[in-house]
Amino acid sequence: MKISDIRALSPEAKVQELTELKREQFNLRMQKATGQLANSAKLRVIKRDIARLLTVMNEKTGIGA
Repeated sequence: MKISDIRALSPEAKVQELTELKREQFNLRMQKATGQLANSAKLRVIKRDIARLLTVMNEKTGIGA
């Protein structure tokens, strides 16, 4: 997911996307723990997508400014 795609989402859609990504991350972690994960690089991609989403969400609130 690209930053421009994330910025185009509504605030409600961002929260929903974050929930889905965290759920997927949890499922991938469980697969890794049980030895069923075939593509370990997907964990890294999901982690970075979550970080991108949180970054854009924090930009809007202006906490760091």
